Amino acid sequence: MSSPADHTTNAAHDSATPAQEQEAVDAIVPMIPIVLPVVGGVLMFLLAFIAIYMA
Repeated sequence: MSSPADHTTNAAHDSATPAQEQEAVDAIVPMIPIVLPVVGGVLMFLLAFIAIYMA
């Protein structure tokens, strides 16, 4: 079996990953009010273009 020291070492390495993911999420969250309407507008334009092309 592994010693308790191995578990603390692995936990220290595993704890660094969620901190990096949280920073990435924190960087994206302020852009959501800008990105969502832009993407919605592009999606509506594409759907309207497809509807006109099919008609």
